[in-house]
Order: sequence, then structure tokens, then C-alpha cells
Amino acid sequence: MVFVFSILGFNAQLHAQGCVAIRTVGGLNTMEHSMMHEMMHDSNTQKMVEPKWDLNISGRYFKSYKHFNGTDEQTQRVAEQTDVRNFSRTMDISLVGKLNEKWSIGFDLPIVYNERSSLYEHVGSTMGSPRFSTFSQGIGDMRVTAYKWLIAPKPGAKGNLLGGIGLKMPTGNYNAQDVFHYKLGSSILTRKGPVDQSIQPGDGGWGLTLELNGFRQLNNAFSVYSNVYYLINPRGNNGVSTARGGIATASSIKYTSDVMSVPDQYLLRAGTNFTTKALTLSLGARYECIPAKDLIGDNTGFRRPGNVLALEPGANYSYKNFNFYLYAPVAIRRERPQSYPDILKTIDTNVFSRGDAAFADYSLSIGFGYRF
Repeated sequence: MVFVFSILGFNAQLHAQGCVAIRTVGGLNTMEHSMMHEMMHDSNTQKMVEPKWDLNISGRYFKSYKHFNGTDEQTQRVAEQTDVRNFSRTMDISLVGKLNEKWSIGFDLPIVYNERSSLYEHVGSTMGSPRFSTFSQGIGDMRVTAYKWLIAPKPGAKGNLLGGIGLKMPTGNYNAQDVFHYKLGSSILTRKGPVDQSIQPGDGGWGLTLELNGFRQLNNAFSVYSNVYYLINPRGNNGVSTARGGIATASSIKYTSDVMSVPDQYLLRAGTNFTTKALTLSLGARYECIPAKDLIGDNTGFRRPGNVLALEPGANYSYKNFNFYLYAPVAIRRERPQSYPDILKTIDTNVFSRGDAAFADYSLSIGFGYRF
């Protein structure tokens, strides 16, 4: 039995749940990819043929609203209704084509629709202030990835290992704009400016992606899986203002948070599967992160570094050439560490500085795969 597990997004979309700006980067996986090495029956020729293509379409949704500073939840934000609420809806379309017995090539296209509701970005941040929303939509940053079987799936083999190296292209809009509301005297006026980094469809940088996906059969019913994914973004910042159509403050300029950064991000997954006939149930751990500092390039610009450790139950059902799946990672630990501007400010003032970020309790991912 082949088990499907998806790196979805922020989505995926590898998406951290909330204001942490992990975006949908899509992702293919060892077991879904290995289906291309299984034989299919051709009704026209009455012969067994090997599928050459694997199509995967998935959707992800989450609502972030719980604020954390470090690992401490700021429960007063929800109680006072001053919390920031992000609603993320992502569709991810991926297609993998087999080149030969060892190599395949994958294409991934995320499509996003985001909403962000807040007080502080508009008229005021105190309880009772009017709440307004900003929106963004469109395609995200596309990826093309070369995959190679490091340990290829074979009849009778109990495991496989798939490596991947890819190019992330800045096809998503990283300067999406909407209307912000501000108060001048007794009047509420509007101005247009870039929306918050967490709902920008793209990040504005070329990136290098590295993947490693493994699977091991334990017996007829149980197996284990693991995923490692890292996005290297060498560009420091994309130059887009964080002032929401206004003028950057002297403090934000001094500590480089007046423009948006282009951060790295990574994902770790591991778990176990239980398979009975066409149904597979899974339970695993999922760790998503935007680090405060990148592997390559400078760390200037505004970002909300953060990480989420989640318990990830899932289910997969296979029918002929289709696979249908549902996953619902539930956060068990959330952290917003110091960002690079926070560190600069702490050193300069000798006063510890750390911003907050909003996270979701859970996310939902649903989709299907088809091989042909």
C-alpha cells in the first residue's frame, strides 16, 4: 500500500500557522512520488504500463489569532479583542514527470487568497477601536525541482529515499497593496500601501530548495516516514515598505525593519502509518520554522521569525489511480524568538526587545493525487 503525505503549505504550503510569514512552497514526497514506479492497466491495449506523470492538487486553510512572545501566550489580546487575525486559503498544484529510472522533474504552482483583520494597522490598537481588513490574492512563488532516487523503490524492498534540489522563483507579488484606515482629527481617512508581510503572495527572492524524503515498511500494516525541506533565500530584503502607505519611523530605519526581509524557512516531519486495504491512517510530528538568521546573505529587514511544533494526524484513501487525503496538524508548541532588528535594538538600548506573532491552533489540508 502506498501512503501519501504532503508538504503543503504556508502552505504551503509549508505554512507556519499565523503571522509567521512562512509561505506556500508546495512539495512532493517520497511515497506519492514512488507511485510513478507502479504499473497501471491500459484498457485500450490490455497491457500493464508504467505511469509517467503524477498530478497533485491540495488546499490548505488556517486562522491565526493567538499571540505569542517567545513561548508565552499573550492571552489578553484575545480577551480584549485586539488580536490580529489572519485567514489563509491556499491551493497548491504540482506535477511530476518521470525522466528515467532515477530522475524526475517537478513543477509546483501555489495560488493564495489571504485576509488580515487588525486594529493597530488602521485607526488604533486600543479595545473598542474599529476593526478593518486587508486582502491579497494571486499566484505565489513557483518552484521547479529535480528529484533523484537515492534508494529507489523496488519490488520486495522495504524502504526508499528520495532527494530533491529545486529553484524557487519570485513569481508571486511581493508588493501587494490594499487600503489602510487612519484617523486625522475626528475623520477617518484612507491610504493605500503594501499589506503585511504575512499575507504577501510572494517574497521577492530567488531561492534554492533542498529536500530529503524517506519511507520504511515495518510490516504488512505499519510503516514510518520522514521529510526534510529547506528553502535558502540569499536575498536580504526586497525593499518593500512596512509603513502601510505611511512614512517609516526613524527607529524602524535604524534597525532595518522599515522594509521586508526575504527569509529562509524549513520543515521537518516524521511519523508512522497504519494501512488496511485502501485506507491509511497516520500520526506524526511536524516542525515548521522561519529562523531569525539565514544560511546565506544578510538578515536585514522586517520578519517575524517563529516556529511551530504540531501533532499531525492524517488519513489517505486510494482508489484506482487516485489518492485522496486529509491532514490536520494541531499546534502543541509555538514560539516567536527575537528577530534580527530585535537583536540590533537590544544591543543598542541595553533593553531586551522582542516582538510578537499570532499563530493558529490548527490547520486543515485536503487534496488528491492522480497518476497517469
